[in-house]
Amino acid sequence: MDDNYNMLAKCLYGFEPVLARELRNLGAQNVREGVRNVQFKGDKGFMYKASLSLRTAIRILVPIETFTLQSEADLYKGLSGISWEKYLNENNTLAIHSSVHSEIFSNSHYVSLRSKDAIVDYFRHKYQKRPSIDTKHPDVQFDVHIQNNTCTVSLDSSGESLHKRGYRSDTNIAPINEVLAAGLILMTGYDGTQHFVDPMCGSGTILIEAAMIANNIPANINRPEFAFEKWLDFDKELFALIHDSLLKKVRNATKKILGFDKAPSAIRKAQANIENASLEDFIQIERKNFFSEDCPVEGNVIVLFNPPYGERLEINVPVFYREIGDCLKQHYAGCNVWLISSDFNVGLKNVGLRTSKKIKVFNGKLECRLVKYEMYAGSRKASKINE
Repeated sequence: MDDNYNMLAKCLYGFEPVLARELRNLGAQNVREGVRNVQFKGDKGFMYKASLSLRTAIRILVPIETFTLQSEADLYKGLSGISWEKYLNENNTLAIHSSVHSEIFSNSHYVSLRSKDAIVDYFRHKYQKRPSIDTKHPDVQFDVHIQNNTCTVSLDSSGESLHKRGYRSDTNIAPINEVLAAGLILMTGYDGTQHFVDPMCGSGTILIEAAMIANNIPANINRPEFAFEKWLDFDKELFALIHDSLLKKVRNATKKILGFDKAPSAIRKAQANIENASLEDFIQIERKNFFSEDCPVEGNVIVLFNPPYGERLEINVPVFYREIGDCLKQHYAGCNVWLISSDFNVGLKNVGLRTSKKIKVFNGKLECRLVKYEMYAGSRKASKINE
């Protein structure tokens, strides 16, 4: 590859601007937002840096070839023209992930099979030996994306999704994805200069992501491996240098990061995950019931939580959300409160508070709203006059 080349970071819907901002802050070139992705340019070292640092990226792809299709036969023909020995050899294992949005193909599995055939036949014809398929732990993973008449073949530099940070060993019934948690936190404007509270902390994912942001800890520093570590051109010394340079930029946050949950099992799991992430010095958790406790800290406070949606946990949705609104009014005056919910037709309408922001996001396949409530001390009118 050239010193600088195009890359594409995938993300969750609605987080494209957040990811683009992350990339620019890291020093990426030619940053362009797409739908569920952001394109950018950088060198090999920047790919390592982005993989370790990005909080809202799901995976990072490196496009290696693009060609047009008019028929199914063009897929095999186009793939056969790629110099595959640049990226793997006949002794390696490989896997292929395909996505299709085209009238030419209706089945992504078929595209993966034909792509595999083209690569295997290339090596068999040229070297009389072929690489093997390993869908679980391949040496090299390829991504084949067909959009209308265009096929883009990419190297998958991540392997397993980047949301798998490496710290989470215990989860609850409805855990929040690490990438989603980090994205929501960044959307609130939290940067470690405010106190942070998650009053329904579950297994602690939001708290851990907040602490990593506050202390400038790279998101994937605890991750056991990246796919690019098996690439033919992997530079172990460069990766170690970038890894160490990022750790030197870690800071010690001084504002409080607090979480509580009424379930003892949730507290135990959260504590285990916090210890896995080596963040027990920065996060305090307690067993408390949100509905009967005051906000545990005063001043500049961001509150973010992920209450049950009624999808996987049985709750009386109207009553539950009405009680959330009552609790916020009584116990969280002066706080900037954010919550995410998929129940925006019944649940959020019963909170009974005016939202100052409402952002469409997805939690898995569930369409959700991230909403903000500015909890003024006294009336909103009086607060504005005092300001």
